[in-house]
Amino acid sequence: MTLAQLRYFVALAEHGHFGRAAEAAGVSQPTLSAQLRKLEGFLGAPLFERGGGAALTPLGEKVLERARRILSETDAILGVAQHRVAPLVGPRRLGVIPTLCPYLLPWALPALRNAHERLELICLEEITERLIDRLRRREIDWAIAAAPIDDPGLEAHPLFDEPFYAALPEKHPLAKKARTTQAALAEEKVLLLAEGHCLRDQTLTLCGTGAPNREDTRATSLETLRGLVAAGQGTTLMPALATRENDGTAIKPLSPPAARRIVLVARRGAEARGEARAVSETLRKAAPKSVDVECLST
Repeated sequence: MTLAQLRYFVALAEHGHFGRAAEAAGVSQPTLSAQLRKLEGFLGAPLFERGGGAALTPLGEKVLERARRILSETDAILGVAQHRVAPLVGPRRLGVIPTLCPYLLPWALPALRNAHERLELICLEEITERLIDRLRRREIDWAIAAAPIDDPGLEAHPLFDEPFYAALPEKHPLAKKARTTQAALAEEKVLLLAEGHCLRDQTLTLCGTGAPNREDTRATSLETLRGLVAAGQGTTLMPALATRENDGTAIKPLSPPAARRIVLVARRGAEARGEARAVSETLRKAAPKSVDVECLST
């Protein structure tokens, strides 16, 4: 049994498809299949249901959690060795919440590459709850999410405060005003993301929970909400980094102003803290003018 075989096994279990698992593992599909057969031969029992695609057997379910722990500890050992040579060298896994990921990566990744040339970032996009779970299980190294993050085993390093704006149909009466009050927005049909998105909860908090015309669209992305607003289906809150001109909506500052604090979350520990601080400092320096870094103490 080898670490490579365990990685292929975990990849197939997580992706649920031989082709996608092989691509994620960086090998051909025949190589992945052959190594998995060797692993099953070593264990003396199948890990996946025959004829069931990538469905795990009861044994496979038990092995999966242990394989993840083994690979996580292996990566942690490699990280310790790399840190002794130089910090931020080699692969690191970064998770970002969906309402931030597509708007942050275009400027954040080049900034990190320029500041830390030997850092190899692997990025994924998931909701906060799943990112925090992955951090605990050492499946990722850092997560970028909205505060607060309440976990005694994790540390949150502030990056910036991201203001909220009201997104309105262009012909909406409120679009004629310079600002939109939170009270006025609460009386409108407010479109929301699906449950699990922290922005959904923040929208409900700022716009109130009892508005008579509220419509829960259960949209899965800000781009879906943007399209619905442009089509005149309602209003919503839009974080600063996601706003843009000429998108069919009217973007208005909120009164009183409101924002979400974006943080880099890492596991506690001296080595993790040092790297997290370095990454945080790089991102704060590169942050666009639409967010606020002045309010933070480094």
